[in-house]
Amino acid sequence: MITVIGSINMDIVVETTVFPKQGETVFGQGFHTVPGGKGANQAVAVARLGSHVHMVGALGQDAFGNELRTILQQEKIDDTFVRTTETATGIANITLFDNDNRIIVVPGANADVSRESIDAARTLIAKSDLVVMQLEIPQDTVEYALSVCEELHTRVLLNPAPAENFKAEWMERVAYFTPNETECADIFGVDVESALERFPNQLIVTLGADGARYYDGTQHVFVKGFKTKAVDTTGAGDTFNGALAHALTTNQSLSEAVEFANVAASLSVEKFGAQGGMPQQEAVLKRLGGAQ
Repeated sequence: MITVIGSINMDIVVETTVFPKQGETVFGQGFHTVPGGKGANQAVAVARLGSHVHMVGALGQDAFGNELRTILQQEKIDDTFVRTTETATGIANITLFDNDNRIIVVPGANADVSRESIDAARTLIAKSDLVVMQLEIPQDTVEYALSVCEELHTRVLLNPAPAENFKAEWMERVAYFTPNETECADIFGVDVESALERFPNQLIVTLGADGARYYDGTQHVFVKGFKTKAVDTTGAGDTFNGALAHALTTNQSLSEAVEFANVAASLSVEKFGAQGGMPQQEAVLKRLGGAQ
C-alpha cells in the first residue's frame, strides 16, 4: 500500500503557437481544464499501475474541488484523508508552447494540508509500504510528515518540486530522492556526480528523455530513457515518480524500478494532460518487453 501526501490542483491549460512578449496579447489554439497537482498526479500514476493508493490532501468547497474528488474516486484512489476546506481549490496555469510547458501554481486549499492532516492519517502511514511526497504543500507540513514517517519506520520517496522548498537536512529521513538535474544542482550546489556519490542508492536524478541515473556505491548507473514522440510533457516527472514508487513496493531492484519508471514516463508524454497519458501496467510491461 502506498500513501501519497501532496497537492491536488485543477490545471488550466492554454495552447499557443506564439509565446507572448511582456505586455503582448496573442491568440491561442486551445483551452482545457484537466486534473493535476503533483500529489494527485503521482497518486493516479500509482493507481493505474495496480497499487493500492491513499491520498492525503485538501480541496475547496467549489466546482473544481467536487470534480477533482470525483476523479480521485474514479481512479480508485482512497480519498478518506482528503479534507474539504473553505479555501478555493488549488490551480495550475499551464501554457503549452513548442512542445514544452510553463507553469504558474496557485496553491489554494493545498496550503491547508497541515500537521493535523498528517496526525489524522497516522494509522494509514504506519501501514504503508511507502509514502510519496512533493513540495507543493506547506514546508512545515512536509517536515512534520517526514518526522512521523521516521517515527513509524515508514519509507519515504520525496520528489523535490519545487526545489526551493527543500531542506538539506531532510535527506536523513528520505529513502529515495528524485530531483531532475537542475533541481539537484540547486539543492546540493555541486555537480551531479558528486551529489550522487554522497547518497548511493538514495539519490536518483532524472534526465528527461535521456532517462535517469544514480550511484550504487561502486559505480554510476545510467538507465536509458525510451525514445518516443512527445505530445505533452506536463505529467512525465509525476508518472516517473508514481511508477518508481509502484515498482519499489513490488520487489523490483532499484535498477529495474528506474527502468520501469522510465518506460511509464515515455508513455505518459504521448497523450495530452498531466494525467491523460498515464499508463496502465499492461502498457508499461508491453513496452518494457519490446525494449529488451
